[in-house]
Amino acid sequence: MTHAIVPADFHPPRGLGNRHLQTLLPRLLPRRRLARDTEIINLPDGDFVELAWVRPAPTAPEAPLFVLFHGLEGSFDAPYARELLGAAADLGWRAVLMHFRGCGQAPNRLPRAYHSGDTADAYWVLGQLGQRYPQALKVAAGVSLGANMLLKLVAEQGGDGLDLAGAIAINAPLDLAASADVLNRGMARVYQRHLLASLKRKVALKMAKGPLPISLSPHQLKELDTFWAYDNEVTAPLHGFASASDYYRRASAGPLLGEIELPTLILHAADDPFMPGDLFEHLPAPSAAVRVEIARHGGHVGYIERRGARLASWLARRVTRQLDDWARVPEGLGQTPASARG
Repeated sequence: MTHAIVPADFHPPRGLGNRHLQTLLPRLLPRRRLARDTEIINLPDGDFVELAWVRPAPTAPEAPLFVLFHGLEGSFDAPYARELLGAAADLGWRAVLMHFRGCGQAPNRLPRAYHSGDTADAYWVLGQLGQRYPQALKVAAGVSLGANMLLKLVAEQGGDGLDLAGAIAINAPLDLAASADVLNRGMARVYQRHLLASLKRKVALKMAKGPLPISLSPHQLKELDTFWAYDNEVTAPLHGFASASDYYRRASAGPLLGEIELPTLILHAADDPFMPGDLFEHLPAPSAAVRVEIARHGGHVGYIERRGARLASWLARRVTRQLDDWARVPEGLGQTPASARG
């Protein structure tokens, strides 16, 4: 443990600390109402991604901008997305979610889809937004797959390669091979089965429309029952990797933590059922620009706390605090999250 890794101040309500309960609770609570406008951003390779803008938006072009990247098979409708986007909008930020290819309201055009290390689309979108809002302070956040992608992008681009004041990564699967192993054991196989069903459904629809550059029949696709198998037979060949092992090695952001120069906050739960509990013990020490906060509980993107008489999202509260801190200190855009209040 280094000075950059500290305990998070999340405390679950009594009786609600179980990691699976925390993971599922956001889906059981009333979903935040949030209006959106949809925008299609065309990509250089002929495909597109769909942006969901929270409505109403600030009128001033210099209003700060919050960009969110969702998790595997996530979308604007995910509970965490609505909570985080709504919290940013409540602060007066312009809030937008980038759907990865095929995760919006329409299937993407090309055979390929998206993956955990796919930084090119996010880089393109952030560049477009930078041109549109050149005077706005900008912060990007990623959840799960989107968090791993964002950390990899931030590490690749250095301190001034992105028009961002900071980045926030939430429950990032920083060692993809280890996560694939964990998700194939015990209760976690329920999550694996649910996510694979969604992924395979999309691939099956594309296979029905025409051949894909994968060596699978529809029946063989249906039989893939682990992330190792799916990523080896589908993700890898569709996205230029030699195998699942090659994909996991090249796409994992964990080995790059020491190279990050942009102020970055990483939020994690030690009991996340999607990854090993000792995840950070097997990774390089984070750089001085990074603050890692690890909660004992929280599950996978759960973090439901009691606030007065109701259950609420600690995650939205913590992210709100970080956005507020970065927005309040414009002369210190290089300020690391370690100096954030609380």
